[in-house]
Amino acid sequence: MRKVAAAVDAPNGLVARVRRVGYVPMPHFSYHTPSEDLEGVGQLPGLVPDPLLPESEVEAGQYETNAFWISVDVPVGLKPGRYPVTVSLSSEGGEPVTLAGTVIAHRAVLEPRRDFPVTRWFYPDALCDWYKTEVWQESFWRILDPYLSNYVAHGQDTILTPAFTPPLDGVKRPTQLLGVAREGGRYSFDWSLLRRWIRAARSHGIGRFEWSHLLTQWGAQHAIRIYEGHGESGVLLWPPDTLATSATYRDFLSQYLSELKRFLVGERLLRTSFFHLSDEPYVEHLANYRAARGMLRELAPWMTVMDAISQIEFAREGLTDIPIPCVQVAPEFLREGFPAWHYVVGDHSGRYLDFLLDTPLSKIRMSGWLFYKNRARGFLHWGYNYWYRSQTAELIDPYQVSDGLWWPRWPYGDCFIVYPGATGPVDSIRWEVWRESLQDYALLQNTATDPDDLMLAEIKDYADFPRSGSWISSRRRSLLSKLDRLHR
Repeated sequence: MRKVAAAVDAPNGLVARVRRVGYVPMPHFSYHTPSEDLEGVGQLPGLVPDPLLPESEVEAGQYETNAFWISVDVPVGLKPGRYPVTVSLSSEGGEPVTLAGTVIAHRAVLEPRRDFPVTRWFYPDALCDWYKTEVWQESFWRILDPYLSNYVAHGQDTILTPAFTPPLDGVKRPTQLLGVAREGGRYSFDWSLLRRWIRAARSHGIGRFEWSHLLTQWGAQHAIRIYEGHGESGVLLWPPDTLATSATYRDFLSQYLSELKRFLVGERLLRTSFFHLSDEPYVEHLANYRAARGMLRELAPWMTVMDAISQIEFAREGLTDIPIPCVQVAPEFLREGFPAWHYVVGDHSGRYLDFLLDTPLSKIRMSGWLFYKNRARGFLHWGYNYWYRSQTAELIDPYQVSDGLWWPRWPYGDCFIVYPGATGPVDSIRWEVWRESLQDYALLQNTATDPDDLMLAEIKDYADFPRSGSWISSRRRSLLSKLDRLHR
């Protein structure tokens, strides 16, 4: 057993960071995925590398494989050129080993991504349960802050905002930002916690807000669970089986939506808000969704509705303003002329884009290129920090469980992409590569590359695309050279 330590010498203002690559268990490969699209064939079940732990040394035993993840940030204003970076590995009783690398600083500064909103659903209840705090207490807001910073640092600019507890994946502990009081047939609303949430998000650069769904998931059949106050007492305003278009719920929505618009206008949020009706309705729910959408158009014609909807019939009827099909069927929406966001569903990933523990990193890195080529208008994924057993409020340990205890329905790594740390999030390898893929999207934008450019011709759809790091590197070099020429 030897302790091995890593250190980085990065001069001239470069900012270097060392993290130890941790391992998590993976009992099964992803279902329906061919071997050529899997990482670790012949080595799993077993442990896979994913969390990037804030440590620069490791106790290493014989016959082990360990790794460090080195990140180097280039500050804005650094003079273009080549900068040497040295990594030293030292062990007790052994001679240090030195590795040399070079960071190339380009002339151009990459401008931020434009007009491509990105969201991964953010779960405040998971923070409360993991860090043993109550929702909306001061201790919660202190924990929230580093997670918001991390969320934005990895390219997300849109956040799910729980005015009401999101009706997603089972009954959750109440996380209701909007205070609601009822007296007779009238409702009054306390917006103070929502203002605080928005202020916290904006302080980290989040500019778009995704409002929680107004109807239950997978059917658009019922009103959502809304509590008196912020949910402290657990008292619901109506029974859980209240129908979506019932007089009870319609009366509530008529009052709430009117006040919501006033709030959004006052906070300058109306143009940067997205609204959900019901998550993942299917064709058999079309009548429910149609009736609810008609009610919403009467009560709030100003609302632009978007939902994860993969059956094109909803778009053909104009029931959603922004359809969000899964990547498996997204090309069908494009062919029929429906501009759409896209989302990834992990339980049928196969050859398609995904972000799972057994997904090759080069496939994840292609994300930005695929969104650009396929003309996606935005991207949504359901799992930033879902640390629960599927469909329950039972907390799991994400360092031991990464399928929500629901494999094969949920593959390993689909539920979350960050781990909980002592005082904030622990990045994953997948999360770091995802950030790089969004930088590639910005690079394509900055160079005004046409999605039909020949350099992207090998990308056909979300299942048929190059998967080699060399393909990405060669095109990045070409685009960086072009960007440098544009900034001479």
